[in-house]
Amino acid sequence: MNPIRRHRSIRTYPATSETCAMQSQSTDRAHAGRHHPGHRDTGGPGTGHPRDEGHDASGTLPAAAAGTFEGRVLDRPHEDVADQGLAFDLGTLLNRRRALGILGAGSGVMLLAACGGNSTAGSQGGATSSTPASASPSPTATRTYSTEMPQETAGPYPGDGSNGQDVLEVSGVERRDITTSIGGGAAVDGVAMTLTMNIVDMVEDNGPMTGAAVYVWHCDPDGNYSMYSDGVTQETYLRGVQVVGKDGTVTFTSVVPGCYAGRWPHIHFEVFPDIGSITDAGNALLTSQIAIPQAMATAVYKDSRYPDSAANMSRVSLTSDNVFSDGTDMQLPRVTGGVSGGYTLTIDVPVDTSTAPQNAAAPGGGAGPGAAGGGGAPGQ
Repeated sequence: MNPIRRHRSIRTYPATSETCAMQSQSTDRAHAGRHHPGHRDTGGPGTGHPRDEGHDASGTLPAAAAGTFEGRVLDRPHEDVADQGLAFDLGTLLNRRRALGILGAGSGVMLLAACGGNSTAGSQGGATSSTPASASPSPTATRTYSTEMPQETAGPYPGDGSNGQDVLEVSGVERRDITTSIGGGAAVDGVAMTLTMNIVDMVEDNGPMTGAAVYVWHCDPDGNYSMYSDGVTQETYLRGVQVVGKDGTVTFTSVVPGCYAGRWPHIHFEVFPDIGSITDAGNALLTSQIAIPQAMATAVYKDSRYPDSAANMSRVSLTSDNVFSDGTDMQLPRVTGGVSGGYTLTIDVPVDTSTAPQNAAAPGGGAGPGAAGGGGAPGQ
């Protein structure tokens, strides 16, 4: 059987580059020699871009000759070329773009900014983004990450083929609503939950990991896992895959998971490079778990559809849980909503695509809550 990922310690990586700011013409030229992954400087030595014509080595415009510059009459013949005003600068830029024949509209705006066109921002001490016009949109992550979300065990009920059963080869597994079994069958009743995950590619300057496939699974309000637990081995509910969009997110519609004996309530997930790689669990770039916040769980478990969850949760804590005991700084989602209208959970998932995940032995048992065969250690 294929190996499954086990919990490992959080790894720290070199800090990613901060967004380059263009505050003034002189700041841009001093910055042009520095390289930032994912950022293209507008000119200067070592950047791979030609320096703007008409500037000398110091970055200043040549003196005007006989009241003209590049064949154009100066509006202010007694002042330096750099002080002719925005209209003159725009005209100069357009002439050069036509002459070179290589600059598009987006590049022209960047070139103008590099030549001091954003003087208002510079005078106010502000900064403007230097992201290329063709760059992908940023995800809605709350901050920049230099540490990957910790790897965790997939547990004994992954359904990803690593211990025999594989829902990821079933037609229809790519879906947003996971409250029913694929293709029909049982539907799960519980407190509504919408989970949005921001998948952050740390290698690509903390940009959106567009095209990645995210597989999510968790137990039902009774603590049972479809495909494994007694009575629901033929069901595939609360399992599904979504592909990361241009905004870097995936969203699942589900119900709040219950709490079974021995574990804090949680949600499992795996991140794959793309939808085509999900049929092999060994392709997962990240396997981890999301912890359900205590206040949310306490409110939900008063609902009669969660008969055993409150008692089970009272016997475990985040600090005693066998997965979350080493810390949950990156594994607790932001929560809005309530029991009556449902909850919305949002979490950032930074992934370091430059390193392979560590593999471990396949999960033992397969027992856990209501599992076919019974007995064994608590489920993970």
